Amino acid sequence: MTVDHLEAPARASVVRGRTTPLERIPRPRRRAGSEQLVALIGLILFAIYSVAPIWWLIVNATKDRRDLYNSNGLWFADFNLWANLESLATYQDGIFFRWVLNTLVYSGVGAAVCTLISIAVGYSLSKFTYRGRGIGLGIVVGSFLIPSTLITLPLFLLFSQLGIVDTMWAVLIPFFVSPFGAYLAKVYVDGAVPDELLEAARIDGASEWRIFFTIVLPMMRTGAATVFILLFVANWNNFFLPLTMLRGSDKWTLAVGLYSWFVNRSNSVVDLTALTITGALISVIPLAIMMISMQRYWKTGVTLGAIK
Repeated sequence: MTVDHLEAPARASVVRGRTTPLERIPRPRRRAGSEQLVALIGLILFAIYSVAPIWWLIVNATKDRRDLYNSNGLWFADFNLWANLESLATYQDGIFFRWVLNTLVYSGVGAAVCTLISIAVGYSLSKFTYRGRGIGLGIVVGSFLIPSTLITLPLFLLFSQLGIVDTMWAVLIPFFVSPFGAYLAKVYVDGAVPDELLEAARIDGASEWRIFFTIVLPMMRTGAATVFILLFVANWNNFFLPLTMLRGSDKWTLAVGLYSWFVNRSNSVVDLTALTITGALISVIPLAIMMISMQRYWKTGVTLGAIK
């Protein structure tokens, strides 16, 4: 019915030898096909942009110094991955694995404590009414709009007065606070924790601490997992804060340690370029394991956020 209705005036205009606006309307099928082609090309370019650095890292982690500079960077040469791994494990008494352990502690402990604090802050902003709650929410939203690098130097001056610079606390304490995590937790509490359930628990005589730990936290399992993943990845990739706060190499993170190898690669008889690339490849593995193990919670959390 619709096709006949559109084609009838067009045929009439051909007969009269005139061009009507209806003839200039593009065909829906051709337009949809061109849009799909543009979207497909965009997705392919995005996939190449995302995968290319990982491919380059995998290929060049298998090369020695000579092949790194004299062969194609996107294809294999002589396979020296096992030699690079052996050098990585033995150089400076295996300090690379100390950096891996330090990064796991900073990222894991920092993200776990920050997730608990963020849920508590989000719960208070969502379910309690008190003077200054709106101002507090505004401060939280405004805080995560400030780049973290801007507050690193003031933190360094403060921690210098407290005498905790070059200790693990100088990195862990800033990791315990995340305004973005608190705001994200508030959004999850708004949708996951009903007011009627809290009122019923209070009528039954439950204390606020018991309500939080026995009712709110179990209902926030998906939201907590999402906040933890985001914080863990952010802490793992943090570079400027550990670089500013830590002096001893035994307390460095992976990012700072690999950066020191890369900067001093020309002053060492050992092939630090190959060690840096191999170490960067190994540093991706813990993140990949964590993301795969928690992808069920991650997908559920992203879907819940999309529904909201």
